[in-house]
Amino acid sequence: MSMDAVQGVIHRLEVGAGSRYLRVALTLLAVLLLAGLYDLLCFRNLSTEEAMDSAQLARNLAQGKSYTTQFVRPFSLYLFSRHYKETHGVPDLGSNPDQGQIRTNHPDIANAPVYPIVLAGLMKVLPFHYEVPAKSPRYQPDFLIAVFNQVLFFMVVLLVFLLARRLFDPTVASWSALLLFGTELLWRFSVSGLSTMLLLLIFVGLLWSLAWLDHEIREPRWGMGAVFGLAALAGVLTGIGCLTRYSFGWLILPVMLFLLLFTGRRRVLLAGISLLAFVLVLAPWVGRNINVSGHPFGIAGYAIDETTYLYPEHRLERSLEPDLKPPSVSAYVYKLTNNARRLVSSDLPKLGGTWVSAFFLVGLLVGMRNPEAGRLRYFALACLVILLLVQALGHTQLSEDSPELNSENLLVLLTPVVIMYGVSLFSLLVDQVDLPIRELRYALLGGAGGLFCLPLILAFFPPHQSPVSFPPYFPPSVQQTADQWTTKDELIMSDIPWATAWYGRRQCVWLTANGLTEFYTINDLHKPIQEIYFSPVTLNAMSAGQLSKQVSNSSWDSFVLDVVARTHLEIGGVPKGFPLAHPHPGWPSCFVLTFRQRPITSSE
Repeated sequence: MSMDAVQGVIHRLEVGAGSRYLRVALTLLAVLLLAGLYDLLCFRNLSTEEAMDSAQLARNLAQGKSYTTQFVRPFSLYLFSRHYKETHGVPDLGSNPDQGQIRTNHPDIANAPVYPIVLAGLMKVLPFHYEVPAKSPRYQPDFLIAVFNQVLFFMVVLLVFLLARRLFDPTVASWSALLLFGTELLWRFSVSGLSTMLLLLIFVGLLWSLAWLDHEIREPRWGMGAVFGLAALAGVLTGIGCLTRYSFGWLILPVMLFLLLFTGRRRVLLAGISLLAFVLVLAPWVGRNINVSGHPFGIAGYAIDETTYLYPEHRLERSLEPDLKPPSVSAYVYKLTNNARRLVSSDLPKLGGTWVSAFFLVGLLVGMRNPEAGRLRYFALACLVILLLVQALGHTQLSEDSPELNSENLLVLLTPVVIMYGVSLFSLLVDQVDLPIRELRYALLGGAGGLFCLPLILAFFPPHQSPVSFPPYFPPSVQQTADQWTTKDELIMSDIPWATAWYGRRQCVWLTANGLTEFYTINDLHKPIQEIYFSPVTLNAMSAGQLSKQVSNSSWDSFVLDVVARTHLEIGGVPKGFPLAHPHPGWPSCFVLTFRQRPITSSE
């Protein structure tokens, strides 16, 4: 190649058309390097109940078992049995129909379907290996799910960049994308296995549809057909979001409010079209749930009752025979005010990051040159109010077990909006500062951006967490225990049934709320239980302080203490007459009771 040709290539890369592709290539390389470094240093196996529950649901779908679960909640057995009696009548004396639908594949009525369906498609395409390596704590399916969610995260960043450029200017767009990419909380959500990244993508898509709709009404270009189509698209996206996480469905209220306020004389028609599209998206799934359990949203419909005085912690989902009388109105008011107080004092000031949330809230009072930006700001404010109320009333024990990384953290969905509007106001204020040289403006923006991204930067420094979320989840132990003592069609009971279902690949019912009484009901009337798996969730609770407390003779605490004492003193294993007569201590990771005395061989 001649020197002139070389100089021509260099010129195109520096100032010509090739410079754009060079910047894009360097940006992609930086993103991949940062993601690889983060995964190397900060990735952990799945650590939340919901992530493992979604993953095992997806695997069942990918393996052709339809929308069924291996994580069995006693409450779902109750709902299925009640619905069976309502539709078929009380069964004849002596007959034993499968009222709880547990002897075969157990239908899931706890989760919205979109995220498991998306994961199932991923499992069909990629080579998922569900065997846990004996010498490696890392679980390959967990890592693939994390990488997929990171790809969704990067798509969110790109869409936010394009939206901010449309609403504001290229500078605000670039800084919004950079700060969103540098939000440490979103990186943790991206590797958590939760549906948050998919829901963020849907929410940003909803923002785009409303922005297009507003622009088309003010400056018609494609005609009324496009306006009707965009209104329907807003309803469809809200419906898909609801089928990803049921609580997202409440955003149909801000969507309709936006359409009623800002879409002119056809406002009622457009709001009706959006609502109709929303209902049509939900209708098939709601019909399926009613047909299976008698309740439109299954177990999720009772979230408002959880963590009230009647159903503390996970008691409702672990109850086989719950008293379903609703709590008093005062209980709901107390739940709302107590959780809202915590959200307003703790979560709201951290909305979208550190200092950005303050600029967002102040920016609500500042006029916008772009009408689309001004109107979307009101939509974001309405979403903030709705999501705050829904998160306060929908609060369950999931938020206590994992305070930040949980599906009930709805305010995190507003992070892209908070960053966009916060950056726009901060940039406006910086422009008003009389700086002696222009470069100081970039230094000021860079310093503020570095402060915002500091949590992510510090995440790369030691000490780093173990790649295993232990206690209580140690995949090799969970899978080995399930494989050794049960066959594929047999039932286990555990205090971590989501992990036993995902890592152990066995049908597992949650440890019952009322101890041995409900254990015998399930064992005798629904399906025999072949193993009980106690994890550190139970074992670590048996501290010296709790050992001194008086516990009920029928509680699991009393039972475990009795079995552990008998085993260590070598005076016999379990109490006489208990069907699982063979204890297998595995301190400190587990304690197992089995029906069989010896492990299952491959031929069995």
